[in-house]
Amino acid sequence: MQADYVIVGAGSAGCAMADRLSEAGRSVIVVEHGGSDAGPFINMPGALSYPMNMKRYDWGYETEPEPHLGGRRLACPRGKVIGGSSSINGMVYVRGHARDFDTWNEMGATGWAWPDVAPYYKRLETWHDGGHGGDPSRRGTDGPLHVSRGKRDNPLTKAFVEAGRQAGYETTDDYNGEKQEGFGPMEATIHKGRRWSAASAYLRPALKRDTCTLVRGLVRRLRIEDGRVTGVEVARGGKTEVISAAAEVIVAASSINSPKLLMLSGIGPAQELQGHGIDVVADRPGVGRNLQDHLEVYVQQASTQPVSLFNHWSLRGKAMVGLEWLLRGTGPGASNQFESAAFIRSKAGVEYPDIQYHFLPLAVRYDGSVAAEGHGFQAHVGPMRSASRGSVTLRSSDPDDDPVIRFNYMSHESDWQDFRTAIRLTREIFAQPAFDPYRGKEIQPGEDAQSDAALDAFIRENVESAYHPCGTCRMGAADDPDAVVDPEGRVIGVDGLRVADSSIFPRITNGNLNAPSILVGEKVSDHVLGRTPLPRDNAQPWIHPDWQTAQR
Repeated sequence: MQADYVIVGAGSAGCAMADRLSEAGRSVIVVEHGGSDAGPFINMPGALSYPMNMKRYDWGYETEPEPHLGGRRLACPRGKVIGGSSSINGMVYVRGHARDFDTWNEMGATGWAWPDVAPYYKRLETWHDGGHGGDPSRRGTDGPLHVSRGKRDNPLTKAFVEAGRQAGYETTDDYNGEKQEGFGPMEATIHKGRRWSAASAYLRPALKRDTCTLVRGLVRRLRIEDGRVTGVEVARGGKTEVISAAAEVIVAASSINSPKLLMLSGIGPAQELQGHGIDVVADRPGVGRNLQDHLEVYVQQASTQPVSLFNHWSLRGKAMVGLEWLLRGTGPGASNQFESAAFIRSKAGVEYPDIQYHFLPLAVRYDGSVAAEGHGFQAHVGPMRSASRGSVTLRSSDPDDDPVIRFNYMSHESDWQDFRTAIRLTREIFAQPAFDPYRGKEIQPGEDAQSDAALDAFIRENVESAYHPCGTCRMGAADDPDAVVDPEGRVIGVDGLRVADSSIFPRITNGNLNAPSILVGEKVSDHVLGRTPLPRDNAQPWIHPDWQTAQR
């Protein structure tokens, strides 16, 4: 089997690249270990807590015991299914702040500043504003990825935005447009009541062409001859076969599996590879390093009125929701229920938001277990730019072994300060008059958790990953010893190989990572094809005029 390009992984970036390369007439083989994304658990937005907890769809990774979280192991789900993590995620769509990409550019990812990437965001999306406002000139109109907004008809959803305004914060009618900072509607990759994954947007159209083929199997190693990657070794049907790439292999296997595959193939920190008996092809000390993520806690409040989604949480309620969705594609099942959002700054002197909120009109955990108190609401809150860095390393030279994942969460004192601040700011928002008709007791952290020590204990026991791992094959200048890929996604020191997924992020972006991961696939595909990048878009972001002296 041979094609011009072999893409490892049918996830957010891999699907985008398969579509763009095959559209340009190049032959593409996509290799994906996971199975079909058909079925209601993936396609019904309201069922989002199921697929990320199902072995069938998830690699099932977890961290090593995290030393600053009392030795807890945290789940690290990654999609093992057509569409990758875009098929099991929460469907929240956040481009990231313009300053995130300006920072990438400053860190050596030249050509990835906001004016460079904004046109690619427009190219990839079809924006449905749902009548909630926003500036259409900053959004895409005919891209493959449908981006929509929920109905926002739950009174708690509106109360959250109004409470933010009452607390003195900005409001924004489009956090993906000019102004990220503030409270407003949340956006999702949902179209006509169904999850709109990268597979729906890109891979299915690509597979209709005779230039694109999907192969199911596990890529065990890259084939490298005289410093050039010529193909991949794939385990399928009980045997190993080679798929050859006439032009390039593109690794888009996630920020966990991409560095793992590079290291198994001899690309990574030489000493570590030699310790596993792996011949070193390229000594790249940055492979597997620079691992970053977002953490969050759930601040939960009981509701005195039966207006939350708790009504649907019984077995009968869930059955009714599922039936309505199956028959009509409507009802609570047609939304991920994250319909209001906020991005705020933690203190004066912070130029752009460093705290994100997902608001949910229900008190529930990601695994679907509901708060015993019944009706309630919650804000998922966490800092955006932690100083902590971790690593992905090999457990052994056996491709079937899970990698060793250490995020090193909460390893800086600033992480603890930022989280305490986030919780206290959330309590202040929930205390606003907009919540007066609904506010019961605080479920968690609980009213007695006021001191720094009490909040730290709560954080240590309850903080969860927001499932935004990135950074492990960092993009940078070709002469940067810690960079893994250059600004065109080419692996430094090896020919015929690129990486294109969230692993190449130099630094984590504000918000959820599906949108910037798809962006990477879009932009790197133009580099692969040797195209002139899209013309720069110099529309500037809104920055709070008093950011140096005011928190809000």
